[in-house]
Amino acid sequence: MLTDYHVHLRPDEEDTTAAQYFTPANAERYREAAAECGIEELGASEHVHRFVQALDVWTHPWWRHNASDDIDAYCEFVREETDLRLGIEADFIPGREDKMATLLDAREWDYVVGSVHFLGDAAVDMRGSDWDIWQSTDPEKVWRRYFETLGEAARTGMFDILAHPDLVKVWGKGAPFPEGDLRRFYDRAMDGIAESDVAIEVSTAGLRKPVGEVYPDRAFLEMCLEAGRPVALSSDAHVPEELGHGYEPTLEWLSELGVSELAVFERRSRRLEQMG
Repeated sequence: MLTDYHVHLRPDEEDTTAAQYFTPANAERYREAAAECGIEELGASEHVHRFVQALDVWTHPWWRHNASDDIDAYCEFVREETDLRLGIEADFIPGREDKMATLLDAREWDYVVGSVHFLGDAAVDMRGSDWDIWQSTDPEKVWRRYFETLGEAARTGMFDILAHPDLVKVWGKGAPFPEGDLRRFYDRAMDGIAESDVAIEVSTAGLRKPVGEVYPDRAFLEMCLEAGRPVALSSDAHVPEELGHGYEPTLEWLSELGVSELAVFERRSRRLEQMG
């Protein structure tokens, strides 16, 4: 079985609306693209910052600018008008755990994808924006803080899947990059990950980004596997054409690492299915 759970039904561009993309016809486009790639388990996981209810959690200016949709209307659409699994991509915001848990626990998801995009008010993946953490920051400090925060996210137990676990590398050499063995950073996340029950996302999205690599790095994934964490495979698609992108070499890579099963979710219950 192949999965793609980290999927967005509409592009990130600001002029897109829920009315345009939360439609049965658009969901069917994704389902058809998934079938062509041999993906059986397909789910939607829209960004939490798209929903007005997210402002009960955090009022960062970027969230305020983007929050326009109703989260319950989204849930109803996926459940009632599609055959997709219902998920959400929820940011881990330190200090806001209770508020985020309240938002998540009020809905019946199949899975929750947890991600770390922000460190404080700054973002690791918004190069050139007002929130770009790389404008004047030491990469050692950013990477150290990122992986510490990732470990905290895993430890909360709020998330079923830990998304693109080394997103901090997204820009490759296009942003300040630390030297030496990166395992010194991965170690900072491992206590939280090892103590958790979270699945580790292997995301092919990095192949489409400047870094040109799968998330996470091989050494980091090996550490997660040694800790007994299962793998969830996804593409972080924002258009149907991105579904299953780079799966073939990634599946070979996972097999080399001894991965033979993938995490599958339903109503926040996880099981493992044979990969492929």
